[in-house]
Amino acid sequence: MDIAALFILRNQIGDVGAQSLGDALQHNKSLTTLRLGVNQIGDTGAQSLGDALRYNKTLTILELWSNQIGDTGAQSLADALQRNKTLTELYLGNNKIGDIGAQSLADALQRNKTLTTLDLWSNQIGDVGAQSLADALQHNTTLITLDLGYNQIGYTGAQSLGDALQHNKSLTTLNLSENQIGDTGSQSLGDALRYNKTLIELNLGRNQIGHVGAQSLGIALQHNKSLTTLILGGNQIGDTGARSLDDALRYNKTLTILNLWRNQIGDAGAQSLADALRHNKTLTTLNLRKNEIGYVGAQSLGDALQHNTVILLLSLSI
Repeated sequence: MDIAALFILRNQIGDVGAQSLGDALQHNKSLTTLRLGVNQIGDTGAQSLGDALRYNKTLTILELWSNQIGDTGAQSLADALQRNKTLTELYLGNNKIGDIGAQSLADALQRNKTLTTLDLWSNQIGDVGAQSLADALQHNTTLITLDLGYNQIGYTGAQSLGDALQHNKSLTTLNLSENQIGDTGSQSLGDALRYNKTLIELNLGRNQIGHVGAQSLGIALQHNKSLTTLILGGNQIGDTGARSLDDALRYNKTLTILNLWRNQIGDAGAQSLADALRHNKTLTTLNLRKNEIGYVGAQSLGDALQHNTVILLLSLSI
């Protein structure tokens, strides 16, 4: 019987086991999904799997998250992506890939025509790697999801990604949570949102964004017609930032989920958001957990809900 999916999660197959699987993949004609997360696979194992992908014509999903793959292993997988024509999802989260590995993967994205999901969450990618990936996004027309959360990307990398989003027409989900893009980086992404027509979900949680960055994103939302989810949890936008988003929510007609968890928002900010909810017709979820909202702010939000008929979930718990 032909096997279509093979799950070997949370074991210790290491490089030797990955090499054996790589040898098998070169000849296999049935496997479509291979999940090898948490297996102590390093660069040598990744090289073997990369070699296999050059010849394999059936695998569509490869999961290698939480291993020990560094730049060398990423380079091998990137080389394979330049030739492979079937893989659609590659998960490399929680490895040891830095800028060099990211640059190699970016080069592959400029040529690859099939990959739709690239997960690089929790690696060691900085601004240089982000810039390379941004360059690739200007040319790539197939990637839909890019996860760069929990890396070392600052405002320079965010600026490059913002520039790319002004031209890219395929990406729908971008995760940049837990980086250090700050207000300057969020301003660049805000500028991009004015022109981008395909991005649906943007995660900027925990990025040292203050009210200036929130203001830029708020202005962008007044013009954007595609974004449905914006995650800004764990930043410091405060009441001033909340007021900026108030204006956005009055005019925006596509956003359905807004996450403002732990953002130093007090009663004044809650009142501004409440005013927006009286006019907004599309937002269904508003997360205001772990802020500094008291009785006055909660009362304003409660009053707003008497007029709003679309909110399904409003979270205020501490």
